[in-house]
Amino acid sequence: MSMPILGSETFSSRPVDPAELQRSLPTTLPVHTVTQEQVDALDPLTYEVVRHRLWSVTDEMGEALKRMSGSPIVTDANDFDFAISDELGQEVQVGLYNTMLVGAVDLAIYWTLRHRATNPGIADGDMFLTNDPWVGGGLHQNDVMVYQPVFHDGELFAWTSAICHEPDLGGVGLGSFSPAAQDVFSESLPTPPVKVVRDFQLQRDVADLWVRRSRVPMLVALDLRAKIGANNVGRERLHALIEQYGADTVKAVMKRMMADAETRLRGKLAGLPDGSWTATGYQDQSHEGDRGLHKITVTTTKTGDHLTFDFTGTGPQSGVVNCTYAGMRGGVMLALLPILAGDIPWSAGGLMRCFDLVTEEGTLNNATYPAAVGRGPIGPAWLTGNLVAECLAQMLDRDLELGKNVQATCCGTWDTAVIAGLDERGEQPAPFLNIIMEPMSGGYGARPHADGIDTGGLFCIPMGRIPDVEMTEFLYPVLALWRREVPDSGGPGRHRGGVGASIAITPHGTSIPMGLVLASNGKAVSQNGGLAGGHPGNTGLDVLARGSGITDVLAAGRIPGDLSEIGGTLEPAQNYASSHLAPGEVFVMTWQGGGGYGDPLTRDPGAVARDLREEKITADAARSVYGVVVEGGAVDEAATAAERNRRRAERRQRSRLLRAPSGRKTDLASGKRLDDNLVEITDGPREAVACRHCREILGESDDLALAVFDGPATEAGPQIIANAADYVDAAVVFRQYCCPSCWTALYSAVVPADHPAPPLGAVAAGA
Repeated sequence: MSMPILGSETFSSRPVDPAELQRSLPTTLPVHTVTQEQVDALDPLTYEVVRHRLWSVTDEMGEALKRMSGSPIVTDANDFDFAISDELGQEVQVGLYNTMLVGAVDLAIYWTLRHRATNPGIADGDMFLTNDPWVGGGLHQNDVMVYQPVFHDGELFAWTSAICHEPDLGGVGLGSFSPAAQDVFSESLPTPPVKVVRDFQLQRDVADLWVRRSRVPMLVALDLRAKIGANNVGRERLHALIEQYGADTVKAVMKRMMADAETRLRGKLAGLPDGSWTATGYQDQSHEGDRGLHKITVTTTKTGDHLTFDFTGTGPQSGVVNCTYAGMRGGVMLALLPILAGDIPWSAGGLMRCFDLVTEEGTLNNATYPAAVGRGPIGPAWLTGNLVAECLAQMLDRDLELGKNVQATCCGTWDTAVIAGLDERGEQPAPFLNIIMEPMSGGYGARPHADGIDTGGLFCIPMGRIPDVEMTEFLYPVLALWRREVPDSGGPGRHRGGVGASIAITPHGTSIPMGLVLASNGKAVSQNGGLAGGHPGNTGLDVLARGSGITDVLAAGRIPGDLSEIGGTLEPAQNYASSHLAPGEVFVMTWQGGGGYGDPLTRDPGAVARDLREEKITADAARSVYGVVVEGGAVDEAATAAERNRRRAERRQRSRLLRAPSGRKTDLASGKRLDDNLVEITDGPREAVACRHCREILGESDDLALAVFDGPATEAGPQIIANAADYVDAAVVFRQYCCPSCWTALYSAVVPADHPAPPLGAVAAGA
């Protein structure tokens, strides 16, 4: 019988049908099932007790993984996750760590049931290992999943899984990041599901084969055993639960958990007006030497109690900024879990029944084999999540209660820097490799009712952390000169985005240059957009100080607080680069804050003064972006009113009218909220949109009277710290749409000059 070429299979053509999957299994693999009557017969008390026990099982798995792993990625940064799935792989309970991985775990189990059930078979005591992003489990090859079938009385009852990011699994680049890669053959080898444990015994040949590929084999070997240990905990706890409550009861609870999650999400969606919302974003550069922009676009349509995410129109796969279908699905879950399911237990198998994905193969977020996908989760998958979040925010902002979950884009991407070299501090020099994990402390996006959390973390890793800086200096031959929040890095708005931060490091304890691999986005075009006129957060910036005077400064007993104190030649680093960091040089990484919400000129002047005192913003931003005059720490109210009037007049002078205002006002009492600035009203026989600030009728949703401004990106504010021309050839502008009557900002973004117009005021499906 001919076999398909591995990697040619795709899950994007149609969703997995659990009933069809079960029918396809061989008779040698019986599965444990329950009837709907058994699910319905559960009493509420038993259901809640067992549900929480399942939750505690995943927590115990996570603790076991952290205790056994030696990798700071796991022990310090919490970049991992775990799950309990039913007999067919549907996720019943997931962890609160890296939520993007939720979109890929079940795909690997589906694949394993289809392609491993007969040969080599799926049996009690087995565990499988995979890092193949076309199969699932993870979003790129550094995401490695170990998962096991759990049997009861000879029947396949459930699956447990543990997954984390490995620091290095081989390939051309340090940390398995190859900035110049054009296909997967320059990256870590994707490994389809293979039995790493058979009959409860670790297969040493497979384990040796696995760790041999890595530059840090001891860490990879420890993580392998940690994931096996976490699965062992999961199996033991599941068996104890079955022994106490019975297999049928536990399985009925698992099915009920997914059904309840589905029902609750569908109920939430059904209460919202139908509509369609579109968002478009960009990856600036796709590989080392590239100067292009690469587009991802999504149209989110809500019909009844169901969502459709349509990515048609996304750019073709290119360089290393690709992800597979699993990555795109993970990006959707990144947004959906906290925004729509924050108050729903995360039984992802039920939640994923509430949406469909429409996508073209061979594109940035549905790349076909053998595309390079090393940047997958922190590039296109992350941007996919940001864009889906933007669409969901526009949908929810229309509802007073659910609008509390609206949030501007958080830290727009993960700024990747990998250092590796020779640690000469001990008796014997030893090689080292470290992924700088400080960008875990990104700024959160602003909300309609609150500022974003400063250095609050990452949207996709709710329980993420940054390493202890002293532990970093203990483990690796580097010295941290500073690690601090960056003023103005949060997007300006009526509510400000949370600020990001920066770190400066220099080699300390090595006499030879260390390798430096960089992979990032969001330096030319913002990845951390605002909402309802809020500005984007800061652009990222990585700088190398070559030939600096850091050695003399340290010898004099001083720790520098700024690059100006150490001199040298400042070299802006590209998004994708293979470089070096030599003794006497300094590397400074500045990562992103969150986007703002609402027009900055409507922010409470007292909040601006407080931000200034707390060094969240600078005096320049207080005046030039917020229009607030602060003297002696107090707001000058008269001067502030005059300054804000001047700023609005400036908007009027510099903007181009798309259509003149009607001059007609409306009564907003019966208007329906669309966002911070716009309301839907009835204007004669048709629905129209009005400005809630000045009551001006702007027109119908697809033909609004607006004014638009295109200017230098720096017009967005001092948070635009990188020069787009250093990274891309395309023109990048600060684009702002305003009400042509009161000159309130309705939309603000740093985008390519040919960026499509936003669907402001979209109020109907298909608008």
